[in-house]
Amino acid sequence: MAESGVNPTAAALLGLLHEGPMTGGQLMAAAERRLAPYWSMTRSQVYRELPVLAEKGLVRLGKPGPRMSQPYALTAAGKRTFSRWLAEDPGRDTIRNPTALRIAFGDLHSPSQLKNLYASANEYHSEALAAAREQAKNAKKEGEAYDASALEFAVAYHKAALSWLKSAPVGG
Repeated sequence: MAESGVNPTAAALLGLLHEGPMTGGQLMAAAERRLAPYWSMTRSQVYRELPVLAEKGLVRLGKPGPRMSQPYALTAAGKRTFSRWLAEDPGRDTIRNPTALRIAFGDLHSPSQLKNLYASANEYHSEALAAAREQAKNAKKEGEAYDASALEFAVAYHKAALSWLKSAPVGG
């Protein structure tokens, strides 16, 4: 845990709550919309972190809404914690690419498995690249320079992955 006392997922939630109070479902949708091209969060992570943030006084619970949905709002302590988190060293990237892991064991694949692995990865990265480009274009159009910059990371990542896949050994 960082000096701020929050992990990156909790910090992302605090950052998203700067937009205003949201339920867990709304936070998940906001994370998908804004962060998914370069930062993954699962629904279970979101719902695990929210009570912890509330217990620490970093968010406060609002009045339950329809179907007992619980809105959360950022507190002053949450804003200060988020500011401290922003100022911390981000640490090193953690690379966990499931395709690269499988390719590392490429000599144990059948030729058809390897072909399917490459095809699937190419399809995924091509679709993700198109989506990230579109999101970056929209962010630029809306004057959201920082969102656009983060999305350009996703564009570059998917371009690099596609380039790498072209040069990966095909076995034989």
